Parts: sequence; structure tokens; C-alpha cells
Amino acid sequence: QVQLVESGGGSVQAGGSLRLSCAASIYLHSDHCMRWFRQAPGQEREGVAIIDSDGTTRYVDSVKGRFTISKDNAKNTTYLQMRSLKPDDTGVYYCALTWSGIYCSADYWPVPVGDFWGQGTQVTVSS
Repeated sequence: QVQLVESGGGSVQAGGSLRLSCAASIYLHSDHCMRWFRQAPGQEREGVAIIDSDGTTRYVDSVKGRFTISKDNAKNTTYLQMRSLKPDDTGVYYCALTWSGIYCSADYWPVPVGDFWGQGTQVTVSS
């Protein structure tokens, strides 16, 4: 069983920045991807960003140029650097680990299916 622990959420004003972290309880070997999702009240869970085991990244259009996903393999930690935050970015942010498969692919990565999920961290952006 893999545990994922998110941290770094909080409340900021529009235009501010936050960095989320997702620490895995095991060393993440090859053939996996890490994804960040978010869920606003009353909304479906939305794929925000993905980084796969070779470092390829993808983003939902609404965060391109503002968010950066990265990872530190030595720390088994994935990050989501969020800049120029907007009220629409408000929600609970989740990280998800998926072993290699279609949900790490260019077409399906935004689908909220994962092998392991973190508990979520709240991000609130005020105008």
C-alpha cells in the first residue's frame, strides 16, 4: 500500500502563489505517473497536471503558463508550483499515483482514476 501525503495548501489573494507537495511513502520506480487533480464544491474532479516517469509534463489549458509540476525522485515528492492564482483555482487539490497505463497517456491523463490518492489539501483564492 502506498501512502501519499499532500501539503502546502492555504488561503491567498488573487495573483498570489502556493506550492503544493505530495510525498509518497515508497520509492517510485519507473513506469508511473503522478497527477494533480482539483475539485471545487459541486464540481467534478478535474485533472490539472501530470508528470510521468521520464519527466514529460502536461497541463489543463486553464493553468498553462501559471502552474508547474515537478518532482524530486530522491525525496519521492511531487510538487505543484502555482502562480498568478485566480479565484477559479479554488478547490481541494489531490495528488494521484498511477502505475503505467492509459491513465498516464496524453489522451486519458485528466480522467480521475488512480491507483493511490492523497487526502487532499484545500486551496482558497480570494478576489
